[in-house]
Amino acid sequence: MASTTRADDGLTSIPALLARNARVWGASPAYREKEFGIWQSWTWIEAAEEIRALALGFLALGVAKGDYVAIIGRNRPALYWSMVAAQKVGAIPVPLYQDAVAEEMAYVLDHCGARFVVAGDQEQVDKVIEVQDRVHCVEHIIYLDPRGLRKYDHTRLHALKDIEAEGRAAHERYEAELAAREAAIGYDDTCVMLYTSGTTGRPKGVVLSNRNIIETSRASCEFDHLSHDDEVLAYLPMAWVGDFIFSIGQAYWSGFCVNCPESPDTMLTDLREIGPSYFFAPPRVFETQLTNVMIRMEDAGRLKKRLFDVFMAHARKVGPQLLDGKSVGAWDKLKYRLGEILVFGPLKNTMGLSRVRVGYTAGEAIGPEIFDFYRGLGINLKQLYGQTEASVFITQQPDHEVRSDTVGVPSPGVELRIAENGEVYYRSPGVFVEYYKNPDSTASTKDAEGWVATGDAGFIEPDTGHLRIIDRAKDVGKMADGSLFAPKYVENKLKFYPNILEAVVFGAGREMCTAFINIDLTAVGNWAERNNIAYSSYQELAQHPRVYEMIQGHIEEVNRSVAADEMLSGCQVHRFLILHKELDADDGELTRTRKVRRGVIGEKFQDLVDALYDGSSEIFTETEVTYEDGRKGKIRATLQIQDAAVAGADTGRMAAE
Repeated sequence: MASTTRADDGLTSIPALLARNARVWGASPAYREKEFGIWQSWTWIEAAEEIRALALGFLALGVAKGDYVAIIGRNRPALYWSMVAAQKVGAIPVPLYQDAVAEEMAYVLDHCGARFVVAGDQEQVDKVIEVQDRVHCVEHIIYLDPRGLRKYDHTRLHALKDIEAEGRAAHERYEAELAAREAAIGYDDTCVMLYTSGTTGRPKGVVLSNRNIIETSRASCEFDHLSHDDEVLAYLPMAWVGDFIFSIGQAYWSGFCVNCPESPDTMLTDLREIGPSYFFAPPRVFETQLTNVMIRMEDAGRLKKRLFDVFMAHARKVGPQLLDGKSVGAWDKLKYRLGEILVFGPLKNTMGLSRVRVGYTAGEAIGPEIFDFYRGLGINLKQLYGQTEASVFITQQPDHEVRSDTVGVPSPGVELRIAENGEVYYRSPGVFVEYYKNPDSTASTKDAEGWVATGDAGFIEPDTGHLRIIDRAKDVGKMADGSLFAPKYVENKLKFYPNILEAVVFGAGREMCTAFINIDLTAVGNWAERNNIAYSSYQELAQHPRVYEMIQGHIEEVNRSVAADEMLSGCQVHRFLILHKELDADDGELTRTRKVRRGVIGEKFQDLVDALYDGSSEIFTETEVTYEDGRKGKIRATLQIQDAAVAGADTGRMAAE
């Protein structure tokens, strides 16, 4: 590991870390990318040369110090290089979500005033061109993949390879200027600007400095003993702060290799081929993997299914204890080793998690059953709690202190406090500089002493120092009878079932809780085939009586579990309906990071919410949807509404035991 003093050793920017890595680990792999089925690799020396050529090309194109350079596309080495090249010339990279529609992209481009856009392919170029009639700041678009762009007007459209070639050809003219700009980068200069997911309104531009990113990366790498020998798979949106920290911040601090999959569709296959030692995934990825496992087990032979059930029950019992170094009986240990040979090892290999030394999940709470499933397999999966405004890390779970009901202890250098209303506050070296062009929001989020309001409600356990998050502070409320309402707690339990993709629970100020359910088409479709249930669409399958019967069973099982928690027993779901469409970010119902926009859903489907509470047994509804090509349409459906049995406290306690 490198020295822990940054300002003194000159490691005060990402380009400075790049130069160190090329010098110290020059021959070690820095990036890999799978293209056309073949893995290509670049060492740190080769990556540094590519970035230098790009930076010189940016200077030739006219990129000025302080300019904003938008980066749009899937995870590819060249796009990461573009971000670092922008930093080398004193510009500020602004990664955007690749699946953002043109209107969302227009807001960010206009808000930051991006003069330059680096786009991954024709799709991203088209979206930028589409909004240029109202976004007048963009002067040049640079593309990586040339397919489909041959007949476009190339007056202000440039191939990335041509920019690199220009940089190499003009190196004598711009070498001194590049050296001067790189030397002028300060520790408190802006490193990157990342936009929030916009759960409650317009996204905000979060300004993060070199100090924020490097201090956070250093502390988190030391916390988990990350080194240049580690491997990570970069597949999450480049616009998300987690990917920036893992694929640039920590990668450049520790010098480990960043592997980019061929496409989102091949991610799981590429994951198996790389076998990363350091892996991060939001709960949705772990839920999807578990769903696929359960589907395969349903189709497996009787003996295989029996072995899986027996050994997984044992894994849940002793796996986490073995992982935490606790003592277990000789027979339990022997049985677990046998399970490792017959079940756990092959299963981890299939999922691409055999080599994971440190795994994290964050973004939203993960269901405890899902969390325990992976821990039971011997995968060192932990939880962290973070925000864009914190440069990710607020709390982390130390090895041997991992639990499903907490998000860990304060990360190194982080201070926590709980306000009187239960809201969590923190301050740390990673605290953001400001919200760009939004001093009012900056002042309301970060006070003069550097304390940041998270918007989440929680408490710190006095005996362990672990933080427990209850829910979003604005979502935690009271039922009509005064009992606590925490919808996310119930939603996470519901989403443990492979058949349930998403759940939205209502009940604040009401006499009972109700829920919208999204079924998982893959899991339920597989179940329907095994049970000879014919269907022609998502909508038809979602409203099938036997699907309702199955979902009702899941809800009632969750109700028994919720009833065991005296504080939250009032959150049991009394009535539910299965939505006729999947909640979609393109329709504004989810953020680009797949978080539920509860307010938007409640307003958009107000007729359905009313029907859940007025005793209706069905309701006709009409909903506007956005198709993949951007066109709008409407779908109509008559939705069934069904009751679910609730459990008493005694029944809940018996179920928990």
